[in-house]
Amino acid sequence: MSYGELWGSYRGMTHPDPMSCALAARKHAAGMDYAVLLSARERPLALIESWPRRMWRVYLFDDRSWCMQMIDFKPHSTGMLLARWNTRWQFASEQEYLSGKWDVQETTTVSADGQVEVKSESARRRGESTDPLLDRTAGPSSVPVRRFPAPFESFLCPVPEFGDWQVFAPFFAQQGHEPVKDVVLRDVSVAEGSGPLRATGIEQLFSPGVSDTAGGTAVFELVDAGLLRITSGQLAVSDPGWIRDPRTVAVSQGEFPVTLSLLRTTGGVDVAAARVTFLDVPPREWEMVLSPDEDLGLLGEGQFYGVGVDTGTAAFMDATRTVIEDRLDEDIFIPLDSSQFNVELPGTETEPNLIAFRAGQGDGTYPVWIGRTDDGQVGCVVVDFQLNSADEGE
Repeated sequence: MSYGELWGSYRGMTHPDPMSCALAARKHAAGMDYAVLLSARERPLALIESWPRRMWRVYLFDDRSWCMQMIDFKPHSTGMLLARWNTRWQFASEQEYLSGKWDVQETTTVSADGQVEVKSESARRRGESTDPLLDRTAGPSSVPVRRFPAPFESFLCPVPEFGDWQVFAPFFAQQGHEPVKDVVLRDVSVAEGSGPLRATGIEQLFSPGVSDTAGGTAVFELVDAGLLRITSGQLAVSDPGWIRDPRTVAVSQGEFPVTLSLLRTTGGVDVAAARVTFLDVPPREWEMVLSPDEDLGLLGEGQFYGVGVDTGTAAFMDATRTVIEDRLDEDIFIPLDSSQFNVELPGTETEPNLIAFRAGQGDGTYPVWIGRTDDGQVGCVVVDFQLNSADEGE
């Protein structure tokens, strides 16, 4: 058994995003999603996905290592799961399988009172999707449906404790896999690793001059973006077009300088990072900005929690600052789309100002770091757009 992020490709012997057993166990305890791959004799048997809201999904593989079946489980009663949906596929050839074009799809649905419905679709004209779950016929030649009662217990299994994947073993027989009397599960997941993304190289981002980067020689330039006024004691970092869930940091009240780090390469100039400075003291350590419900222990190798950007723009502002959505294009996005790297929305008598800036090379999620002084105070807050990160993550 090996662990990873939700797979999504339904094929292969390894996880595209593997994780350690310890991390998967923490995600299980927190009710977060992850996947476990069970294999034997160097062939996959089942991919088990744990979903939020106590839902489970199991993909079953045949002796050719083809994914031929998908079973969705939902909570039924205390400590039990119901195999609510069971989908099987038939493929005319290996080429058809690899292209995700099923020849027959059979779906079994079980109702809460034990009534079973089986629907079989025969493909006549198929789409171009490579996902067998999304590949539906343009016009089914026949969709026969059978309905009948069945022993309800045969569709139930216990909710698994972490590592107790034998509870799904009875369903493996549907693909011809008969378990021996004593099934031994062996963990072959990756090592724990060094954990979440670390704030390495932040100081380099704000050291002007020539630097060697992953993309070759580049030049860092610092730009003064103005003074940010904080009135509530809470700094917010957000996409100005989506201020519903910002990253917030408790800081002092007052006016504080905002500095942009521009990275100039042969391909152009981008904003590599943005910083608001509260104390003119070099940081002793860096700390990731977290929301109350976020836990660093649930992050894998190089992963991070960060600020989401969907307009190619990020901003520093007081947590009480609001924006007029109808004026965002005129006030922020159009100026930043031209030759400007930053723009200030002035404050009013009742509202502080806002300083917006281009977000690296566009939309995505970016880490926000607190630089703390020797006595633990917030010396600065930095958004790293990861154009020159020494420890890149996701």
